[in-house]
Amino acid sequence: DLDLEIIKRAKVLYLEGYLWDNPSAKNAFIAAAKIAKENRKTVALSLSDSFCVNRHRESFISLINNHVDILFANESEIKSLYKTSNLDIALDKVKDRCQISAITLGAKGSILLTKQNSISIKPYTLGPLVDTTGAGDIYAGGFLKGFTQGLDIFECGQIGSVCAGHIVTQLGPRTQESLITIVDEFLKLNNIN
Repeated sequence: DLDLEIIKRAKVLYLEGYLWDNPSAKNAFIAAAKIAKENRKTVALSLSDSFCVNRHRESFISLINNHVDILFANESEIKSLYKTSNLDIALDKVKDRCQISAITLGAKGSILLTKQNSISIKPYTLGPLVDTTGAGDIYAGGFLKGFTQGLDIFECGQIGSVCAGHIVTQLGPRTQESLITIVDEFLKLNNIN
């Protein structure tokens, strides 16, 4: 049940990898990505789960190579995708696949890769670690918020890191505070428009 008009109007089509198990969802992903590309929209994918990556490695690689502009993955997901235990090897393999690859590294922050650059984003610690559920998703949400606002990818990565740094200080993936307020305070403190 794709709403083609929404896909055509959206700045970014965001796909969640955990839905890839369902054949009809897989077909919907590909159809939606094709429509987004035909309308010159950005396609983003979150790998979502290393077990899902293990089950569908080749079809994920095909999706990434043919349709994805922005890839979100954590360290275990990207290593699983390229069947390696070495993060540097995985990063080298993914860097030319998408316009941007955002690889989250937990307490070590994240790395943003383009064909020309590798940008390190520090983690933001906004309190004691309670629960990491939803941290990758909220990182992607923060990153894409900045991206759709026209910020450069370093600033997008910082916003993602702030969002993730906040969500891990509470139990569960739904924030009890306004992320807009938290991000706005961060942007003001760092003189980012």
